[in-house]
Amino acid sequence: MSREDLLQKTILLCATVGSGTLVVGIFLLMLHLGWPLLISGQFFSLLLQEWRPADNLYGIYPMLLGSTVISLLALLIGLPISLGTAFATTVVAPPWLRSASLALIRYMAGIPTVVYGFVAVFFLVPFMREQITGGSGLNILSAALVLAILIAPTMVIFFVNGLSGVAKTYSLAVDALGGTPVQKLLYLLLPQAWPALTAGTVMGLGRAMGDTLISLMVAGNSIAVPGAVTDSARTLTAHIALVIAADFAGMEFMSIFSCGIVLYLFTVLFVSVIRLTSKTRND
Repeated sequence: MSREDLLQKTILLCATVGSGTLVVGIFLLMLHLGWPLLISGQFFSLLLQEWRPADNLYGIYPMLLGSTVISLLALLIGLPISLGTAFATTVVAPPWLRSASLALIRYMAGIPTVVYGFVAVFFLVPFMREQITGGSGLNILSAALVLAILIAPTMVIFFVNGLSGVAKTYSLAVDALGGTPVQKLLYLLLPQAWPALTAGTVMGLGRAMGDTLISLMVAGNSIAVPGAVTDSARTLTAHIALVIAADFAGMEFMSIFSCGIVLYLFTVLFVSVIRLTSKTRND
């Protein structure tokens, strides 16, 4: 092994160890700060309690439900759009349009989240308020629509890579047999590219659940348990941001560590699913 190769290997190894240590360190810090909740048994009760400080209840159940509903609704909206865009870009579009579409999608993936939220506040929210949902327009549906646009480029990139990785000989065989583009998608591309499609879907869901600004700006931040998609809601990430900005002591402040631990566990779950699908694909 040459000196350059050894140096590169050492740098990559140090970066890997450093990243892993940082991730573990963050989790241990949250665990340390939230330890009083764990040893007192309050952590699990907070997951099921409502948020009513006047009654000395600081449960994160409304925020947990808000995060889950908004993220899943955003995925439900964004997944068919992303899959259709990826299929059109990979199979249907001519080469020049394919390159332009991928360049635009990558550009969209780099737009700051606050820009999406800013545009939504001044254009989407008034439209939802006056034409569809009524009320303030700051609700679960509005936040899910913006998040669907936010996570779509990430999913499209994964989907395009997965669909492009299917052997061209298989596609030529389908064309030779007279298969339609829809048949090619359903019976060839989707079964062959499912690991990449799963990874892209999980990444989109993870980004939707981990986003702070969209839910903070568009969801309404209501601490009540939502009963419909037209209701306002607060997510776990928005709750952490709002509580940190207002309080540094007491049970209200301690509740953010339960939010952090829950979000961390969700992240571990998402990464585990991606690793599992990647391993299955390699096997």
